[in-house]
Amino acid sequence: MTGDTRWIEALVDRLRVPPGTKVRLAKDFDTHATPGIASKEQGVELLAEGVELLAEYQARLAAQDTWGVLVVIQAIDAGGKDGTIRHVMSGVNPQGVAVHSFKVPSQEELDHDYLWRYAKRLPARGQIGIFNRSHYEEVLVVRIHPELLDRQKLPPEARDGDVWQQRFREINEWERHLSGNGIRIVKLLLNISKEEQRRRFLQRIDDPKRHWKFSPADVHEREHWDDYQRAFSEMLTHTSTEWAPWHVIPADRKWFARAAAAAAIASALIELDPRFPAVDEETRREMLELRAELEAEGGAKR
Repeated sequence: MTGDTRWIEALVDRLRVPPGTKVRLAKDFDTHATPGIASKEQGVELLAEGVELLAEYQARLAAQDTWGVLVVIQAIDAGGKDGTIRHVMSGVNPQGVAVHSFKVPSQEELDHDYLWRYAKRLPARGQIGIFNRSHYEEVLVVRIHPELLDRQKLPPEARDGDVWQQRFREINEWERHLSGNGIRIVKLLLNISKEEQRRRFLQRIDDPKRHWKFSPADVHEREHWDDYQRAFSEMLTHTSTEWAPWHVIPADRKWFARAAAAAAIASALIELDPRFPAVDEETRREMLELRAELEAEGGAKR
């Protein structure tokens, strides 16, 4: 595929959180903005272009077999994670993509360190892995609900000092290790307003086709909205790094969020620039000889 992809980097630059930035999510980011995209029609067109790019680069990624790509998607409840994944990855080969959702940890998972269950689901080289929620839950929901931290069976000394600053450092170092060993990390925060969340919850209640997505617990969790905004702000401030920066995507308008997510993932793949492996001269000669045999076989049958 050829074409002008400058729009991708221009958009991604506006979404990226520069390392070292002190973030105040509610004040610094407009959930209803559509930076760089003038209309829904343009957004739909750019999403289609992004999907096509992802299909091409995924094929190259698999063939080269050097890099894996980990896409981390975080959002508050009803933030649009599932729909974004469905639309953005609609053109890729399913064999090359794995989506993992992390629910309440099992007893086995609680018997290991908090990053263990995420490490088990990392993509292999040539693969794209998507974490629908991720290891960042360990500094978000676990921070909002201390009883979840209690269930992790940490020794007393691990609870001394600032647990969250320690986890920020550990996550940064883990992601640095992954980046240095062939896993490119793309981190996306789908950022919606409290009013937009309310509207989406009402849709789930009113539409029978969406009842399965509704959970009363999600509505009760709105009581902690301000706490989550502070926790997201701390997360962005302390874990947007040179090797794994965050991208904050305004997500009140789903069409924009999907185009922006596609752009962020495509940007990472374009930068990696995976290539189809070239064969050596001996292999090429053998291929030509076999081609001649196959051509002759066809002629003989005629």
